[in-house]
Amino acid sequence: MTLQIWVDADACPNIIKDILFRATERKQLPLVLVANRIIATPPSPFIKAVQVANGFDVADNYIVQQCKANDLVITADIPLAAEVVAKNAYALNPRGELYTKENIKEHLAMRDFMTGLRDTGQVSGGGPSALGQRDKQAFANALDRFLAAHS
Repeated sequence: MTLQIWVDADACPNIIKDILFRATERKQLPLVLVANRIIATPPSPFIKAVQVANGFDVADNYIVQQCKANDLVITADIPLAAEVVAKNAYALNPRGELYTKENIKEHLAMRDFMTGLRDTGQVSGGGPSALGQRDKQAFANALDRFLAAHS
C-alpha cells in the first residue's frame, strides 16, 4: 500500500505547499490538500484538493477519517497530529518537527500548558512566529528524511 500525504491546507504556508508539490512529483506519491476553501494545485496526477464544508475542525475530522496507518499528515495543529498518530500515521509540522507516538503526549501537554497561561493572561500573544528560511529548510530536510525512510 502506498504512503499518502495529507495536508491540513487551510493554514499551511504556500512555501510548504510548494515543497510538498515538488516532493510529490519526485516520489510519485499521492498528496491530498484538505481545506474549507478552494486550494490551487498544479496539474498533476498525484495532487488533488478536497474542499470540505466550513466549520470548526471539519477539515481535521476529514483527515482523521481518511488517513491510514503510515500516512503522513502535514499540520501545525497538535490535537490533529495526536489523532493521526493514534491511528499509527505520522504528522509533520511546517517547521520540520515530526510528531510520533514517542513525543506527541509531550507536545499536547506543552500546548495545553501554554493555552492555560494565555487564557489566564499570564502570557500574551498568540501562535508561533512567522515561518522563516530556517523553518523552510528544516521542513524540507525532515520531509526528505521521512520519505527516504517510508516510501
